[in-house]
Amino acid sequence: GLVKMAPNTLVLPGDTVNISASDKKKYVLGPGLRKDGERIIATKAGILKQRSPGTYWVEGRQKRYVPARGDCVIGIVTAKSAENIRVNIGSSEQGSLSMFAFEGATKRNRPDVQVGDLVMAQVLTANRDMEPELVCVNSYGKKGILGVLRSPTAFWMRLPIDLVNRILCKDCPLLGSLGRRIPFEISLGQNGRVWVNANTLKNTLAVCNAIASAENLTAREIKDRCAQLWS
Repeated sequence: GLVKMAPNTLVLPGDTVNISASDKKKYVLGPGLRKDGERIIATKAGILKQRSPGTYWVEGRQKRYVPARGDCVIGIVTAKSAENIRVNIGSSEQGSLSMFAFEGATKRNRPDVQVGDLVMAQVLTANRDMEPELVCVNSYGKKGILGVLRSPTAFWMRLPIDLVNRILCKDCPLLGSLGRRIPFEISLGQNGRVWVNANTLKNTLAVCNAIASAENLTAREIKDRCAQLWS
């Protein structure tokens, strides 16, 4: 018989994935999984992840991120004190983010940031043996694209850093093509983390799947595939 893989186990392409009985009627598949008749099959190697309600995806291995000054990164808040926030950005050292490095932040008016939140931040300083210093404002004190990323219909995923850099290229048609089909907002972290938010979780995951599937395509193939979407 088939061995069905449970969440938080390593899956390989072709493995059948087990969906809990309570999710059987209604579930959504994120990157790395597809339906094959009645079965759900892994399409890439990685750790099978699950989030309620009924969301399943495969998280691949990722190279360690090396912070560089000016990079925009997506981090997870791991700890906070009165003046400082610790942020996991996927590098060997955690990032340090001042409570006052947010738009309009003062001693009396502190930003609403909780442990577990996702933040889009910019690397201000990055030296080899020191923790990277992060900010959530630009040089004019404005947040722009930076700050806490929060939405009930959002999803974040890890992608190869070179894929993120390819998507960030001005002539990459992927996001524009997808946006004509499903309106969405996206934050692309140069540390290989991507946050997507559409009007429903199902639409969000459709966008995530399309972006993740571009991993093995050349720039030319991405252009061709986007052209097919509109033919």
